[in-house]
Amino acid sequence: MRSARLATWLSVATLGVGAVGLAITSIAQASPDPAAASAASSQFPIPISGKDRLYTADQTSNTVTVVDPSTNTTLGTIALGDQRVGSTLSPQYLGDVGVHGLAFSPNRQRLAVVSVTSNTVDIVDTESNKVLNSTDVGRAAHEGSFTADGRQFWVANRGRDTVTIVDAERGGVVANLDVGAGPSKVLMSPNGRWAYVNHISKPEITVIDVRARQVKDRITGLGDTFSSDQSISPDGKELWAAHKRAGKVSVVDLVGNKVVSVLETGPDTNHPQFADTRTGKYVYLTMGGLDETWVYRRTGANPVPVAKVKNNGHAPHGAWASGDGTRMYVGLEKSDAVDVIDTATNKVIDTVKTGQEPQAVVYAPRAAKPGSALNLGRQGLDQQARNVPTTLPDGTAGDTLDPVKGRVLEATIRPVGGLDMIQIQARRLTPNTVYQAYSVDAHGRRTPVFSFPTNDKGATPMALSFGVFNGKSVAIEAQGAVTPVRKAAFAARIDGGHGHSVTTADLTYCDCC
Repeated sequence: MRSARLATWLSVATLGVGAVGLAITSIAQASPDPAAASAASSQFPIPISGKDRLYTADQTSNTVTVVDPSTNTTLGTIALGDQRVGSTLSPQYLGDVGVHGLAFSPNRQRLAVVSVTSNTVDIVDTESNKVLNSTDVGRAAHEGSFTADGRQFWVANRGRDTVTIVDAERGGVVANLDVGAGPSKVLMSPNGRWAYVNHISKPEITVIDVRARQVKDRITGLGDTFSSDQSISPDGKELWAAHKRAGKVSVVDLVGNKVVSVLETGPDTNHPQFADTRTGKYVYLTMGGLDETWVYRRTGANPVPVAKVKNNGHAPHGAWASGDGTRMYVGLEKSDAVDVIDTATNKVIDTVKTGQEPQAVVYAPRAAKPGSALNLGRQGLDQQARNVPTTLPDGTAGDTLDPVKGRVLEATIRPVGGLDMIQIQARRLTPNTVYQAYSVDAHGRRTPVFSFPTNDKGATPMALSFGVFNGKSVAIEAQGAVTPVRKAAFAARIDGGHGHSVTTADLTYCDCC
């Protein structure tokens, strides 16, 4: 009994005050006594060491990047499938597609990896970096969490309105729970009793009794129907749900199970992450459309903004704190890297390369032996994205950063499988309009790339094309109104959350979280 309690304390202390969300909940639940778990989590944290690992889920290279945070060194990648396109379109393809979500179970040194397109959950041993088992789950599976003992992994299926419970030890589905339209992420409470599920199709946090596997409450009144990511405080009293499309965050009081405030934030509000440091209790919030990470001091219903950290790259997305709360790690979706933020100064002190298009980020204390890099490869590394200038139909620059509204037109180019992935995101264009995108060379000559439609708000969250890009910039021209047929197809892809389809124009749409 004493050894079990000691192991629990060491795991909690390793995560420390800075770690939250999936990892902190998994450890705190390792004690069957919630009071004991709470007491353990208050112990002084263990500093960053060579035993720790930082992981990113890389959606385009279909890899998990493994970083040693003690030296900020990229050790390599775990390849779970081929790079985007390539053999992933073959009927004989057996790998993962759309590697996206992550969770860590420190008491068992297990990493769960969720792939949104192949609808799979892989359980990885963090010591050997080997996949122990794989499970097919529901449509558009997104993000999840381990239970207290690490034996199960609960994942939200956006396309099936369910949460799938996975047997993390042997693989396979244990059960599916109906939770309502478009569930996006499952979080566990620090005392292990409750699971909280946000949604992309309803303004609600669904509260589930973990032991009974039954919905016990529904927290309504969130700031928007679309909430892709959420995070829970280490003390279990507060939850922040981000609303990416609306540029808002709902602050939820988990003691009374009610929304206490809705914050106006910015374009592409991505992941919130809690960090308890020596100077106070904070929330870090990634602003994908502004290339910034915002910092708030927790003060209950009225959080106080304290800093806006300028990221060293484009589209900050996932975030996670170190076990001692001294660092915040932020994935840069359009720069294929992770920023390391010193939480004492709120400055970026280092930037580490990752695989292609990092989404979720997880910090895992005591995940492996110091210096260990077993079974890692190089897939997706040294193929960083580049962001090129853009020009709007009136001849003005589309990539000028407005400090409040973000850029009107962004273009990102990545090498994938012998081709280039041309990625466009648009805001504040003419609503319900088809635009033609062109590659522009050094002499101003234009080559058509693909066309894309805007939605009712004049936005295109993401449009992709695969080909050869030899240009220096991207320009667009309006072609006319979206036809009713194309508008319906476009709306259907949006409503699906993670719809991936290739049209005759080789257009792939993905409104990623």
